[in-house]
Amino acid sequence: MSSTQTGKIGVTTENIFPIIKKFLYSDHEIFLRELISNAVDATQKLRTLAGAGEFKGEIGDETIEVILDSTANTLTVRDRGLGMTREEVERYINQIALSGAEDFLAKFKDKEANIIGHFGLGFYSAFMVSDRVEIETRSWQEGAEAVHWSCDGDPSYTLEQGARTERGTDIILHLSPDCKEFSEQNKIEELLRKYCRFLPVPIACGFKTEWKDGKSVETTERNVINSEAPLWVKRPADLTEEDYSKFYRYLFPGQEAPLFHIHLNVDYPFNLTGILYFPKMKSNFDIQRNRIQL
Repeated sequence: MSSTQTGKIGVTTENIFPIIKKFLYSDHEIFLRELISNAVDATQKLRTLAGAGEFKGEIGDETIEVILDSTANTLTVRDRGLGMTREEVERYINQIALSGAEDFLAKFKDKEANIIGHFGLGFYSAFMVSDRVEIETRSWQEGAEAVHWSCDGDPSYTLEQGARTERGTDIILHLSPDCKEFSEQNKIEELLRKYCRFLPVPIACGFKTEWKDGKSVETTERNVINSEAPLWVKRPADLTEEDYSKFYRYLFPGQEAPLFHIHLNVDYPFNLTGILYFPKMKSNFDIQRNRIQL
């Protein structure tokens, strides 16, 4: 079906967008974490379908890209995951807070499916920093048409045939004038390191640079932000003291070596893995009590 459709997003109040923009989260930068979580979710769902034998194609490059255009003042989150059909866009985007992850897990409850995000209210956090949001998506299903969805920050949306030729989804944010900082490379890299450093899918923002002929030159190598294999998921018996020290320096560059560490691996009454580092305290150190960085 390739006709253009317009309609009203299924919400209970006409004032939902001002609420989202101002009050959904206390810090607007959380939008990036939510969109990346959705992209990781779509990628892991595709892995699950492949493992169940439903998807028989090549998964190929799974890298999630954050693409910035400071001239157009846009930020795009691109994945090569599950994608969506027109019907799925209507179900999971046009009905706010309807969980696609819940339906998926119900179907694959006997499979290993670590779904950390889902479309719904999290997706709409994009409107905290955007005047307009577009979706370009194409489902993994054979014969599926590309779909384009657009919304200007009110309950009205446009849904029509899209132009995407590959499986996956682009979320395109047209940033508000007061949110231009989110089109800056350094700012987005900082947020990706803060929120997405250890997610299980590669996340890239731009390309790496090298110093050549007295200036910084962009290379063709993607600037992958995250580490897909954090130390805490490994067995303590397989790690050395140097491994723990190197990981601490990676997390806190320029800091002195910690006094000691504890590797947590709890199975009961709940599952918990992690590493607690205890930093050295100086006399002029401003101690923050009851605070652990997760």
